[in-house]
Parts: sequence; C-alpha cells; structure tokens
Amino acid sequence: MVTIIAEKPSVGRDLARIVGAQVRCEGYMAGNGYAVTWAFGHLVEIFAPESDVPWMIDTLPILPENFYLRVGQSEGKDGRKADDSGYAHQLSVIRKLIDESDYVINAGDAGREGELIQRYIYAYVGCSKPVKRLWISSLTDNAIREGLAALMPSSDFDGLYYAGKARNEADWLVGINATRALTIASGGRKLLSLGRVQTPTLGMVCRRFYENRDFVPQTFWNLKVAARKDGTVFTATAKERYYDCEKLNTDMQKVAACGKLVVTKMEKKAKSLQPPYLHDLTSLQKEANRKYNISAQECLDTAQALYEKKLLTYPRTGSRFIPDDVFAKLPALIELQQANARFRDQARNLVGVKLNRHSVDKTKVTDHHALLPTEILATALNEREQKIYDLVVARMLEAVSPKCDMLSTSVEFDSDGVCFCSKGNVVLNPGWKAILREKENDEEAQTLPEFAKGDVIKILKIKPFEGKTKPKPLHTEASLLEAMEHAGKEVDEESLKEALKDVGIGTPATRASEIETLLRRGYMVKQGKSLVPTELGLNIYEKVKNSYISDVRLTAKWEQALADIVDGKTSPLAFDRSIRRFTVALTDELLGRSSSH
Repeated sequence: MVTIIAEKPSVGRDLARIVGAQVRCEGYMAGNGYAVTWAFGHLVEIFAPESDVPWMIDTLPILPENFYLRVGQSEGKDGRKADDSGYAHQLSVIRKLIDESDYVINAGDAGREGELIQRYIYAYVGCSKPVKRLWISSLTDNAIREGLAALMPSSDFDGLYYAGKARNEADWLVGINATRALTIASGGRKLLSLGRVQTPTLGMVCRRFYENRDFVPQTFWNLKVAARKDGTVFTATAKERYYDCEKLNTDMQKVAACGKLVVTKMEKKAKSLQPPYLHDLTSLQKEANRKYNISAQECLDTAQALYEKKLLTYPRTGSRFIPDDVFAKLPALIELQQANARFRDQARNLVGVKLNRHSVDKTKVTDHHALLPTEILATALNEREQKIYDLVVARMLEAVSPKCDMLSTSVEFDSDGVCFCSKGNVVLNPGWKAILREKENDEEAQTLPEFAKGDVIKILKIKPFEGKTKPKPLHTEASLLEAMEHAGKEVDEESLKEALKDVGIGTPATRASEIETLLRRGYMVKQGKSLVPTELGLNIYEKVKNSYISDVRLTAKWEQALADIVDGKTSPLAFDRSIRRFTVALTDELLGRSSSH
C-alpha cells in the first residue's frame, strides 16, 4: 500500500479521486492500493520545557539546547493550552497508515511551510518508510496526474525543510524572549509581544505616521495658460513653482500683457511600454488592495480557495515569471477565456497572435512560477472570488500582449521671459493597455497640435492654481506590502543599499499574516484604506525603535540567509548560532542590562 498525505481534507479528496481511493474511512480514503489522508495545517508544533519557567528577569534569555515536537495545542475553556484531541486522533490515523505502507507520498502544499508541516509529522510519528514528493503548481486533474507520474525524491527538498525549520525555531527564540523581556521591563501589567518580522513592520507604519503627522505643508502656486492652435485647445504650465506671491503676480502681469506664447523648443519621442509582469502573490495583493480595498489576508485566502477549486495555480508564489514549457500552454488558456464575458474580446484578439515573452525567464522562477488561471473556466464565483480571478486573468492577457506604442511630445514656450511647458502623449498602438481599457488620468494624456519652433500662439486664458506640498501618505496594505517586499530601500547606508535592494522581510506567503497580527493585537487599526498605529503600537515602537529587533537590515539579511539555506549556500547551524547571539543581545537590551552572555 502507498499512503498519500495531503495538507487538508479538500485536497486529499481530490487526490483520492484521481488514484481511485473511493472508500471512506475515519480520517482517510482507501482503495486501489492507496490510502489518502491529510493534516489540518500544523498538526505538530515545536516546544521546549525551558519555556515553562516563571516570567522573571533571571530566567531570560531562554535558549533551549534542543526543540521537541508535540501535538498542536488548543486553548480550553479554562484558558489553558493542551493537546488538541482532533489533531491527536488524526496523527494516530497517519501513524497507523504509514506503518502499513510500502512508501509515503508527501502531497503537502508545495512551499516552505508545506514541507515543514509534513516533515514534522513524519518525525513525530516515527516514519521510517521511504518518502516521495508530489510537487505541483495547480490542483487540476491533469496537473495531479502529471505530478504523480513524476514523483521526486524527498531529499531534493531537504533545503526547503531546513529553511522552514530554521525560520520556525528562530521565530520561537526571538518571539518568546522579546515578548517576555519587554513585558517584564514594562511592568508586566499587559502582554507586549514582539516578533522578528512583526516589529520592523510596525516600525514602518509608525515612522510613516510620524512623518505624515509632523509634516508642515508649504503653500505654492502654479501658473497655467490655455491656448488654441489649429482648432485644438491645450494647456501649458509655468516651469517655475511659485512660493512668493509677489513674484507670481509680477509674472502673471507680464504674461497677460504679452498675450502670446512663442515655441522655443519642441521634442518628439516614440516610446514603447512593455506590459507588466505576471502576478506573484504580493503584486496581486497590492493590486487587490488598491483597486478594491481587499486586505492582504483576504486576497491570500481567496486565491487559496480558487486554487483549491482548481481555477488558479499555486498562489503562494514569489515569482512573476514562467518557464518556456508553461508559456507553451498559454495559447490554450487564452482561447479558453473567450468564454469569459469580461474578457471575451480581449482574449479573441490574442488567439493565433505571436505572444509577448516579456514574462518568460526560467532563471527567475523560484519554487513556483507566476500566478495563472488554469484550464478550467471559472463559474459561479462570489464577488470577491470573481475580482481576484479577473485580476489574474487580466494580468495574463496583459503580459502576453504587444507593447504599448506612444508618441510623447514635449514643448517649451516663452511669454515675455516666463517659461511654460506642455506635454502630451498620443497612443499609436494601445497594445496591452487595451486589455483593461483604463483611461489615463494625467495632464500628459492631452493631445497636442503640431508645433514648429518660432510658432506664435495667442493665449486664451491665464490662471494661477494654489497648491500645498504633501507628506507621504499613511501606509495602506498595498504600500506596506511594497515596503516589506523591498525593505532594503529603508536602509540609508550606501554600502548596504545594493546588497539589500532586492531583499525583503517576510515572504509572499507570510506578509499578510504579519499585517493581520498587528491589527489583531491592537497595534494598528484601519481607517478607510490607511493603516494607523494605535497608542499601544506607538508606545511599543518608542520602546524598541532603536533596538536590534526593529532593524530592517537584520531582518532582511535573515530572509536572505533562509533563502540561502534552501539553496545550500548557508548552513542551518550557522543561522541558528546567529539567531541565538541576536536573542541574547536583544533580551539584555530590552531589560536594560549589560550583556553577560
């Protein structure tokens, strides 16, 4: 017999149907030489007996030599945690099936966390049978069959497991020590939790809040004129931004008295805009938040539901690229979308056309390729599912569409010594911009008439416009995800900027949960789309803003180290040592004592 272990029951049922295991049993499906069972997420978790000591200064830092595994815990009515009885029962089912099997197929989610969940189960139940890995990017029947026909050695994914284990233990060490140290140092009246990714993220929100709150706006004026040439009315803006009313009035009088514009310079440039890359999880979350105010967690949950309905490929991807073999499948996916009322015409225009390869680069594909719809057309979706599905479909159609060809015109004018400029764009071929047919909303979208140097045009109207300098807006989930993804940009030191420019904090799969944790713990709240720190959040930030745990550079470097563990470039032991040194220094810092470890 072969036992297949999925991450959740719904996926297990799909796998069981494909392999012919149709007999329902308690906690698994059986038949045709297979037993298909499942986890419920984290059935097994790490613990250390040292964590049971009282919350006192002299017990910190807690640095267990070894971590142990136990059944996932749940909280009872008395507030105490104990082994979850449902988890314990399912583990007993899995242990029995493994004991009766010739080998096991790991059908966990194809990512770092999915690998960790499975490996912890095998270790806890004492699995000594061979394990093979099912690695697929969608749950369609074809993808499952192809994956089962090409099972991979479990050892191929050891790096992924080591990285997941290192991350899990690092978060335990940092989390338990930082939380206890800060809580004790603050008088112990309220639990104050800190985390390796959570705290730098809170810092981003708080710093932006202070920048926004303390910003002193300056009033300025722009001088605009309207004119007509060859029947086309256009506008031009003074190149100077005025902060002095007297200078504004002087120039306005000069222009009014002159009454004309003289073309001094004209430049035309043809430019082509490549389409955006395909979506990864983070870019999808950002667009969903910007367009529909859908939270990062809601977006992830919805994309996961669509994945389990076999309508999207694996959502927790950090890549916006696809390899050639996936690109070869796109014509069929596009043809299918002709039955999608929203994109019928756009898909039809791409059938039989040479597709843009802008998003094809196998060297930039990580564990999974970019998000795509599958060969199953979506029907009967709820409103949020439809929005997320359409964002993925639209991006696929955009990514393979031709470039957008534009003619950009820039003209400079003189009016008695006052310099004006006017810019305009003419779309020659909309290309990928025709997919969503979104209108441009800026001054450069205006269509300009033909100009020649020396042309004289009569001014129709002159008018000053008052404005105020604006601070950076408060973070939204979209902008916070962007900041987390590119955390290296927050670094001031030039020597580190280059090293960290592509390094973020958290992963595409975990950033949403970090944001949700900050909201759930009351460290920040949503006001419309904006994320605003609470008094509690600001107090915590003030306590730790100069601390190791708030340093984006360290957290970003850890994320890079975890990626290097996957690739075999860094050893888990070296990472663990660095985390333990950091934990000691952080604990001493939060408790205000000189380091003695």
